[in-house]
Parts: sequence; C-alpha cells; structure tokens
Amino acid sequence: MKRFFFAVAIAGMILSGGVDQSFAASLVAKVSVSKQTMTVMHRGRVLHRWRVSTARRGYVTPRGQWRPKRMHKMWHSRKYNMSPMPYSIFYYGGYAIHGTNAVSRLGSPASHGCVRLHTTNAKRLYALVKKIGPGNTRIVVTD
Repeated sequence: MKRFFFAVAIAGMILSGGVDQSFAASLVAKVSVSKQTMTVMHRGRVLHRWRVSTARRGYVTPRGQWRPKRMHKMWHSRKYNMSPMPYSIFYYGGYAIHGTNAVSRLGSPASHGCVRLHTTNAKRLYALVKKIGPGNTRIVVTD
C-alpha cells in the first residue's frame, strides 16, 4: 500500500511540474546545441556520446523537453525537396532526430532545425527508443 501512495505522489509531482520530466524517463537523449553533441542515458548511465548537427544560421532548433511523438524507419521531408531522413524520431511538430549522409558536417550547425546524427547512431537510438518505449523516453535540447 505504501508503494501505491508513493507512486501516486511521484506521478502528481511529475504532472504538476514539481519533478524534472527527464527524471521520470528511463531513456534520455540530451542534445547540447552549444557543444553539438548528444548524450544518451539509460537510467542515469551514459550509453553513448555522439556528434550532431543542429540548426544553421537562419534556422532554429527549439530548446525544451519532449517525448517522441512518432517514429519512421525512413521519412522524406516534404518541406525540403524530399530529403531522406532515416531513423526519424519526431518530437515536436516537424522537428526530429534523424540520420544524415552529411557526416562531414556533424559537430557543427548544418540543419534546418532537426537534430542530425550519423545514420549508424540514429539507427542505434531508434532501436533503443523502440525497445524502451517512446513513453519512457525524453528528448532534452539545451543551449
């Protein structure tokens, strides 16, 4: 019975904003725009650190926390000339984490706002989110 009340209290704190939502997720993909890196953690343990590309000048990569909304093994951007977006994890409107062939640009701003990863790493992240579940995953984008 104590466990039930503890769980209810924690859930209430999360819903009211009293606890950082990334705390409640067992898988966290944290993107640092200033460092152009992603750190993937599972239950607080760092699994991966990868170079990324976020928005180049004139575009924005929104900051905040989200849960994945939808996932596609292959998506083509209708907005940007049907550009391929392998292993897409959409988290906020049209913004996604996805693989790229422009690997020479990783580590520097290059995208229209999405978070680009080496396709091999995007595939790894995609598989982790599938396994652990979008509901147990948070995407955190910071400065």
